[in-house]
Amino acid sequence: MNRNKKLFDLQLFTGTSITRSDAEALIPVQESHEIIQGVVEQSAVLQRGRRLANMTAAQYKMPVLDLLPLAYFVNGEGGSAKKKLTTMAWDKKVIIAEEIAVIVPISEAVLDDADYDIWGEVRPRLVEAFGQKIDGAVLFDIDKPQTWRDGVVTTATKAGAVTTLGSDLYDSILGENGVIAKVEESGYFVNGHMADITMRAKLRGLKDTTGQPVFKSDMQTGTTYSLDGSPMNFPRNGAFDRSKALMISGDFSQMVYSIRQDITFKLFDQGIIQDPATGDILYNLMQNDMVALRAVMRLGWEIPNPINAMAKDKTKRCPFAVMKANDSAGA
Repeated sequence: MNRNKKLFDLQLFTGTSITRSDAEALIPVQESHEIIQGVVEQSAVLQRGRRLANMTAAQYKMPVLDLLPLAYFVNGEGGSAKKKLTTMAWDKKVIIAEEIAVIVPISEAVLDDADYDIWGEVRPRLVEAFGQKIDGAVLFDIDKPQTWRDGVVTTATKAGAVTTLGSDLYDSILGENGVIAKVEESGYFVNGHMADITMRAKLRGLKDTTGQPVFKSDMQTGTTYSLDGSPMNFPRNGAFDRSKALMISGDFSQMVYSIRQDITFKLFDQGIIQDPATGDILYNLMQNDMVALRAVMRLGWEIPNPINAMAKDKTKRCPFAVMKANDSAGA
């Protein structure tokens, strides 16, 4: 008993400090799953798109059908009737994981003096910022990495899948030349829509020939925003650019993404923080009595857009279409 007590006292006196590895068991790793779910909720792209299996490397290669087989009638019979040949071909689409990251420095004195959990306030806003960055890059090419493909609006524009909001909103959406029809021309069925928040008022004000609201059955129940049976998203993270598109409609199973690294947070109490542009040292955490929270996530995305019997020209085939504002009408 005395020998064990001496050993215990010796460990107390010879120990220096509690390190991160000593406290590793106290760090709640289950929070990672909660955080990634938060990013999905904050990002319209990750909500509506189709998530593939997590990436195990920096690149994810997908075989995509690129050439359809053909069949022929055999004219004649016997030795003169020769059957023709056909083939199929596949293309490779590559998802490349790129990193989204940010560092939030804060004074230790501020943390000590605060009456509430500052990190608890910061993390949800970082999750929202990650969602905004993802949506802006995927939909509108805003700050997109060089290795990523063209965004949805650019892709639809190059394919000619664009319509302009006219005087008849119903016709602009559901008519023969409407945004939904543009998707169907490429052999896809629309299963979802993303729209600028101003579209809510336009849809609420849409009336039939008798003057009755199309989207509201009464003034008590909430408005159900769906078009031709497909749900609508109205992103509120600030990423939707109404100057480029009022609404994006399409087959969102063709918007695929894969996550290489779930969003993770790491707290630092030592190190320096430099200005990314100039390299100047902005903070020395130890010298300035500061800590810094670093958030990191890696993911990539792609539009497979395989060939189909309705649209064989890949330059004109797009599973998404865009409705733009009529600038001349001041929409």
